[in-house]
Amino acid sequence: MIDNKTFLIGGIIVALLIGVVAVFLASGDPDGLESTALIIQGEKTLTGGTPEGAEIHEDLTGKFSYSAPMPDYGLGESMGSAGGIIAIVIGTLLAFGVVLGIAYAIKLAGKPTK
Repeated sequence: MIDNKTFLIGGIIVALLIGVVAVFLASGDPDGLESTALIIQGEKTLTGGTPEGAEIHEDLTGKFSYSAPMPDYGLGESMGSAGGIIAIVIGTLLAFGVVLGIAYAIKLAGKPTK
């Protein structure tokens, strides 16, 4: 039987491998929310491809906005694919830390006090 520590380390390694490989398998054609925004703006049709240089334009005057720490799953154009890999590794480890913290808090909340 495998102990918990080995299982967790193996799970983290598998998650990191999937995350790093996914960077190179992802499509460059926007889909989902980005594609819907382009269709609404009239820059894309349901049957056509995405036009070159099509960008989403939003009116954020007087509204809350923020700048993502790692936009488009990267660390800037200068780092290229290595920046994407580093961003995925950091994101995976941060997500693991958050889930581990929540699980620990739930465990502590369920313990009877002495």
